[in-house]
Amino acid sequence: MSQEKTLPSTGTNAGRGTGKGLSKRTLGVPALVCMIIAASAPLTVVAGGIPSNFAVTGNVGIPLSFIVLGVCLALFAVGYAAMSAHIRNAGAFYAYIAQGLGRATGVGAAWVALISYNAMQIGIYGLFGFAAASFVNAKLGLNVPWWAAALVGFAIVGWLGINKVDLSAKIIGVLVGLEFVAVIVFDVIALAVSPEGVSGAGLAPSDLFTTGVGAALAFSMAAFMGFESAAIYSEEAKDPARSIARATFIAVGIISVFYAFSAWAMTIGTGPSQIIGESQKYGPDLLFAFLSGHGAVFISDIAQVLFITSLLAALIAFHNAVARYVFSLGRESVLPRRFARVNARHAPVAGSLAQSVLALVMLAVFAVAGIGSPLGELYPVLTFFTWLTNTAAFGLVLLLVLISVAVIGYFRKHAAGYSLWIRVIAPTLSALTLGAVFVLIVVNFNVLIGSDGNSALSWILPALVVVPGIAGLFWGLKLKKDRPDIYRGIGYGGAPDTSA
Repeated sequence: MSQEKTLPSTGTNAGRGTGKGLSKRTLGVPALVCMIIAASAPLTVVAGGIPSNFAVTGNVGIPLSFIVLGVCLALFAVGYAAMSAHIRNAGAFYAYIAQGLGRATGVGAAWVALISYNAMQIGIYGLFGFAAASFVNAKLGLNVPWWAAALVGFAIVGWLGINKVDLSAKIIGVLVGLEFVAVIVFDVIALAVSPEGVSGAGLAPSDLFTTGVGAALAFSMAAFMGFESAAIYSEEAKDPARSIARATFIAVGIISVFYAFSAWAMTIGTGPSQIIGESQKYGPDLLFAFLSGHGAVFISDIAQVLFITSLLAALIAFHNAVARYVFSLGRESVLPRRFARVNARHAPVAGSLAQSVLALVMLAVFAVAGIGSPLGELYPVLTFFTWLTNTAAFGLVLLLVLISVAVIGYFRKHAAGYSLWIRVIAPTLSALTLGAVFVLIVVNFNVLIGSDGNSALSWILPALVVVPGIAGLFWGLKLKKDRPDIYRGIGYGGAPDTSA
């Protein structure tokens, strides 16, 4: 007999009971924080993202950029966290937008979220495959292709995706802890070396707000992607009314301060006058070259292994997020109901398998397309990883702006007990500041994907996010006309909103 079962159409709405399926009261605040931080991949950001940011933008103020963005996201988290006490839905982004801006808009947001989270997850396979294959080949003298190494990660992620979420959380917790240790060791060595002395270089406003500030903020924003994912696990959290908000604020604080400190330590360890040139010379290898160059070869090797596992942790986190979005949409019949299937381990197996199939197809496409590429070994990084993850960042920041506006709409109807700061001021400031970041991403998109301004990719990739969003909006309106029973349950876990 099959172990799969289809969920009944009983969701959550403002704290009411949830539909059966996902594990209940499984994840506490520490586990949620680990899942969030894993998605942002600390070692990947410090070893790969920060040097790339220095190299591409030529801006020394990268450390300060994380503080600036941390403040923007803290403003976002005020309203987002307040809504999390009422809305418990595995399709967090689209559920929030559906209840704040309307159900049809929520369906459009659902398509944007699905495209963006899938693009982020699948794109990371490119960097994972490259990093894993390069390390194994260098240490063992083999010639493993990047796609073969990516398939190993794919198998691990797929297996964990159909198991209970607390297993993924435990593995991710260990990996994230090791990542922090590796980065802290680098920070300590960098500050001890400090060839030009310890100073506030990189933290002064004059360092950041100069040439390349737009691209710098756009690059740094990608480092935060996944910070909002606690709400996706609201149906599996031990105390969703409090734990989602706490986990989000804790994660934003840790991520912004930790990245700012590590970027500053890299600046001081390399030398403020040398950081741009060295980043352009070494790119993502700067951290490892620095450790090797200062006699810490063994530590460098360990850091490279942890860099690979950092990517694996991010793959797991984003895979889980996509699976729960698909599950939630299937439960509400926005997608076919079969996508709401769970297995005996309470894992959203249909959503997990759907994401795995899509990832496998994209892996195959890029593997075949890369045969004989003039980019050589860097092909999966400069195309597969760069194109998809920056497309994802484009979509996710757009969703953050929409949610900021949705908070205002939601609390117009549920204002009791909430201050003007939570209901209006903070979300308005969030919409304005994140809207500015979104504009910067659009303006600098060709820089982010490494193409010239005339490249068709500069508009094709964003269109892959925007066009499905518009199509989703019209699909929602069609449901309103043709299937009002389904439409009433959009964003409410399939249970019609009795207050509407």
